[in-house]
Amino acid sequence: MSEAQAKTELDRALALDIVRVTEATAVAASRWRGRGDEAAADQAAAAAMYRELARLPIQGVVVVGEGEENETPALYIGETIGAGSADGLAVDLAVDPIEGTTLCAKALPNALSVLALAARGSLLKVPAIYMDKLAIGPGYPDGLVDLDASPAENLKALAGAKGVPVSELTVCILDRPRHSKLIDAVRAAGAALRLIGDGDIAGVIHVTEPLETGIDIYMGIGGAPEGVLAAAALACIGGQMQGRLVATNDELRSRATAAGISDFTRKYAMQDMIRGDLSFAATGITDGSLLEGVRLGKDAVFTHSVVMRASTRTVRWIRTEHTDIGKFD
Repeated sequence: MSEAQAKTELDRALALDIVRVTEATAVAASRWRGRGDEAAADQAAAAAMYRELARLPIQGVVVVGEGEENETPALYIGETIGAGSADGLAVDLAVDPIEGTTLCAKALPNALSVLALAARGSLLKVPAIYMDKLAIGPGYPDGLVDLDASPAENLKALAGAKGVPVSELTVCILDRPRHSKLIDAVRAAGAALRLIGDGDIAGVIHVTEPLETGIDIYMGIGGAPEGVLAAAALACIGGQMQGRLVATNDELRSRATAAGISDFTRKYAMQDMIRGDLSFAATGITDGSLLEGVRLGKDAVFTHSVVMRASTRTVRWIRTEHTDIGKFD
């Protein structure tokens, strides 16, 4: 396949096909909302995403997935998927069938189905370990905030760039015991907090629209796979992000070693995590500040999605009425 043909195919595959994948995945997950069974919800969502990806005319490799090959039956890191021919479109896949499995199981806000698709070799391959993340929205000078700076220093820099006092900033942080010192530091600096139980992909995306979401900056440690997916979204919308991989125990260090990672001091800029063009899609499972959740009607299913493209900075918000509900069975 020539470079021009590959680009044409990539353009097509990076369009609305991927949002159909997240729609079907979100519908499968929605049938387990509020039932308290995280494993069943995740299994149903992963099976649906695998089924839909297998239909796409791609040669896909899961770079960010559900875990290692021996940990999950589908969408594991390194798995190949797609219906493309041997010389067809080669792509990287970053998947999260349910971003916020606990949110789905408890019917809490902001559970999403998320997928990023990029040219082969474009996405940072990370194991299922942690990542320390720092993100702000678009419109600021490069390098305004930095993981090596203190929370107070970053908040002061951001407040200065916005032309507001630190007291008018709101920081989004996962509500975890590991963040107790970070939370104390943010409060001591004078900023407000938005603590979230899960869903740090949505948390990072929220920094791109502070007037709508009320969130100015994201800080803290969450999943490394979610970090790459969040960076993919920012590459499409705009913004800045840094990440540093974190392994807090021997098991996570072993995973990192198996993946060839030994330097836990390295800072990954967004450009290190995302290289080249990509598309990002997300569909709401439960209602949230970013997307509405799936509505299951007698004769139709309703979904709310966003699909974005990095090279064109295109963002499409899509509300779909699915009257052929049998396709989700």
